[in-house]
Amino acid sequence: MAPTVATPISESSNITDLVVTNGNGVKGLSEMGLKTLPKQYIQPVEERITVSNILPQESIPIIDMSNWDDQKVSESICDAAEKWGFFQIINHGVPIEVLENVKDATHRFFNLPAEEKRKFSKENSPSNSVRFGTSFSPEAEKALEWKDYLSLFYVSEDEASALWPSACKDQVLEYMRGSEPIIQRLLEALMKRINVKEIDETKESLLMGSKRINLNYYPICPNPELTVGVGRHSDVSTLTILLQDDIGGLYVRGNNDSWVHVPPVSGSLVINVGDALQIMSNGRYKSIEHRVVASGSKNRISVPIFVNPRPYDMIGPFSEVLAGAEKALYKQVLYSDYVKHFFRKAHDGKNTIEFAKI
Repeated sequence: MAPTVATPISESSNITDLVVTNGNGVKGLSEMGLKTLPKQYIQPVEERITVSNILPQESIPIIDMSNWDDQKVSESICDAAEKWGFFQIINHGVPIEVLENVKDATHRFFNLPAEEKRKFSKENSPSNSVRFGTSFSPEAEKALEWKDYLSLFYVSEDEASALWPSACKDQVLEYMRGSEPIIQRLLEALMKRINVKEIDETKESLLMGSKRINLNYYPICPNPELTVGVGRHSDVSTLTILLQDDIGGLYVRGNNDSWVHVPPVSGSLVINVGDALQIMSNGRYKSIEHRVVASGSKNRISVPIFVNPRPYDMIGPFSEVLAGAEKALYKQVLYSDYVKHFFRKAHDGKNTIEFAKI
């Protein structure tokens, strides 16, 4: 049921109350049947995407993983991570029904009444590991993003079973378990190219010591051309494993000011390099800016798994990468400091990486 407000929704305090305080999110705004976008969501012209800066003929690589042991598959992964920082994988081994179940569970969570979702907001959540919110960093943003999300930091199966919303936890955990072998194999391939022969316990914790999964919801927008679903940014992860639905709207940075659409491919997963891997590989693998446009016709969801170092890990270029007297481009930084720096500001392209540069 669409929320109701007694006073005009155009007033800033009413928007905040409806969207944030009352837990309706932008989904609630969308369902009111607004004819025009509230001014808080209108992005500066330079942050909007237009037909003129889209490269229609370009696309990121699509890699068939049906034969993991084929050397050509490993080479394709590493080439894509170096050149694009983004690629799609098909025949990856996660059953289609697992992917469909987590998409259904995402819709189920966002279709809960506002008072149920509000139980997981910053003020009410039983744990810092579970957070329902909207936009990216509303306190720091000049213009808000047209998105709601549920963010789940994975600590253990027991904690997830106890604290994650029952509407989606089983399906999300199954998806996370199913993605584990993919993450392992992708990292093995990527490490070999940069002279890291073995992922020992220390390396494993640095590369994939913690995980966060987000359920993202992008509702129908009255003026999609004036706003963004997600602004320009690169991820702070090692790798991100993204499940998108069939609606589309994800764009990655091409050359200069151009953008390349990542078309939905049935059963595929989108993989991208995060800042942590760019730092650890001393810039060999690139984290690339990406963004999501809003849709005027359909509600879109996506489900990224962020594979990260642990908060208390120090990250910097691996010694194996620097073994040939290569100069370090990045200093050692505490991963939690890096992440805090990212969340302290609005999305601003690739600027977060400056925090770690020498």
